[in-house]
Amino acid sequence: MAKTNPFTFIQQVRAETAKVSWPTRRETGITTVMVFVMVFFAAMFFLLVDQLLSLGVGFLLGVSG
Repeated sequence: MAKTNPFTFIQQVRAETAKVSWPTRRETGITTVMVFVMVFFAAMFFLLVDQLLSLGVGFLLGVSG
């Protein structure tokens, strides 16, 4: 591994950071909302599956109540 001094390292980091395509505020907001929507749907899906499995196991074991 090549050794570089801290000043050179900082210059390289700044040069690489300048190449990054940063999202706009609007893109970030839309992505955040979509993440929350997908988390909600995933939570509802797993809640439904859990309830159905619980009902099925309870029925099979005869301990539904």
